[in-house]
Amino acid sequence: QVQLVESGGGLVQAGDSLRLSCAASERTLSSYAMGWFRQAPGKEREFAAAISSRGGNTEYSDSVKGRFTISRDNAKNTVYLQMNSLKPEDTAVYYCAAHLGAYYVAYRGPDVYDYWGQGTQVTVSS
Repeated sequence: QVQLVESGGGLVQAGDSLRLSCAASERTLSSYAMGWFRQAPGKEREFAAAISSRGGNTEYSDSVKGRFTISRDNAKNTVYLQMNSLKPEDTAVYYCAAHLGAYYVAYRGPDVYDYWGQGTQVTVSS
């Protein structure tokens, strides 16, 4: 069982930056592909970014590409989401997720993921 804990959310203004962290209980996080998803009020959960277990491959949704960067530090069992140039439409609860999969695949689909964190709120004011 992998436990994931997100942190770093908060209330910011449009144009600001935030860095989310996802700390994992699993000491072999390097075996897990990781993803960040988000859910805005009244909307379905959507994919934001993903990174392969070995970190060589990343995927981004069109809405965050060029503004968000996913990275990981396997030695610290932590995955990050650097969010720049935030917009009010980025307001959502952000979740990280883990999937035990192929080393070089970054997975976009939420159904692939086996473990989820509880989420951290990001609110961007205009």
